[in-house]
Amino acid sequence: MKQIVVTARVNGEEQTCLADPRDTLLEILRDRLGLTGTKEGCSNGNCGSCTVLVDGAAVCACLMLAGELDGVEVTTIEGLATRDEAGQPKRHPVQQALIEAGGSQCGFCTPGIVMSAVALLRENPRPSNDEIRHAIAGNICRCTGYEKIIRAIAAAAQAEVNA
Repeated sequence: MKQIVVTARVNGEEQTCLADPRDTLLEILRDRLGLTGTKEGCSNGNCGSCTVLVDGAAVCACLMLAGELDGVEVTTIEGLATRDEAGQPKRHPVQQALIEAGGSQCGFCTPGIVMSAVALLRENPRPSNDEIRHAIAGNICRCTGYEKIIRAIAAAAQAEVNA
């Protein structure tokens, strides 16, 4: 199959690569760009482990094909961290809240859950617990109960409001 040139903005930087049109965003992120924070779980959009933001919306990277990527803005888990005044990495409030609430165990699903939560909080900074449940409904976690995750996302929302 003929290769195509794909150009997208990934974590704030323009990236260009050759890809088979059947390659997924997940394959491009992990195999070509070395962004391995995005995890491959089911490869069919059911588990949410590969959730990233595409133009601000939560998307399963395993379902988006290379031909759909030209000109889009992609944010992965690696792109969430900011820097403090001293230039040190600073976790996103959702990441910090998950750590503090014990909302992650093995960490495999965590990047996808974080990205789904970030998309929710950008759209709705004060979600109800039901809205949080709905936003992460596509993310499967086999290690921890969802209550700690929901509490963490609610705490992150409160921290953002109070910041």
